[in-house]
Amino acid sequence: MINKPERKNRKGLGKKIGMYIILALFTIISIFPFYWMIIGATNHSSKMFAKTPTLLPGKEFMTNFTNLNESIDIVRVLTNSLIVSGVYVVAALFVCSTAAYVIAKYRFKGRNLIFALFLMSMMIPYQATLIPLFRMMTNLDLLNTYAALILPTVCYPFAIFLMRQNFLAFPTELIEAARIDGAGEAKIFFRIVLPSMKPALAATAIFLFMAQWNNFMWPLVATTSSDMYTFPVALSSLIGLSIIDYGQVMTGVTLATVPIIIFFLALQKHFISGMLGSAVK
Repeated sequence: MINKPERKNRKGLGKKIGMYIILALFTIISIFPFYWMIIGATNHSSKMFAKTPTLLPGKEFMTNFTNLNESIDIVRVLTNSLIVSGVYVVAALFVCSTAAYVIAKYRFKGRNLIFALFLMSMMIPYQATLIPLFRMMTNLDLLNTYAALILPTVCYPFAIFLMRQNFLAFPTELIEAARIDGAGEAKIFFRIVLPSMKPALAATAIFLFMAQWNNFMWPLVATTSSDMYTFPVALSSLIGLSIIDYGQVMTGVTLATVPIIIFFLALQKHFISGMLGSAVK
């Protein structure tokens, strides 16, 4: 006869095994699209649409890579995407963090109204801003330049919101003590406050990098030559009306995914705490 402690242990073990099985299934479901992407990049398009599609890596990656490089200049496209995304992250972090710091820690009339306007701007459909932005870039003679791709969204409302929530957790007493000691506002911000905001900055940087790297609509509108194409725009040019080489497309998507993974892995240890707003312990 099984006693109660043993029955309880078996019941707990059964729950744990069931939970691990469910987690394993969800993991497989989440990873399979990436695995299929790699399979497509290493095989010919015909194998992807065969009656019994292959699930094993092939030997066509270099062929697909060569064809892709002939269709789009991979080095040029990669350089454009890295420059635009890298400069954008640095500029947007500076603008959004300073704006969030002012809204969170300075007391002035209209502060809550300004913050509310930032939040309301997040409700405006992105497509509604394309024509005004296009006319603005045209009047400034900035079309088909890096500035046109970077500047319009440097002040990102969600990034300001995320940074503000983290700045609110920073002790105001430390800022006041630094002012009493004679520190200037710039020194307080850059030497005292920002170093404690590394998790928040990392989380915001990941979000900004992914948003800019995957941005398709605005680069499509703002670029007029293939020399300025970023990865999403260049990959869209591979989709023809009748013939689509999915080997090239999957190879391009694989290459476009690698920088995002590297950037996330480099900052992942700060990501969760920054998103939860617990940068200051």
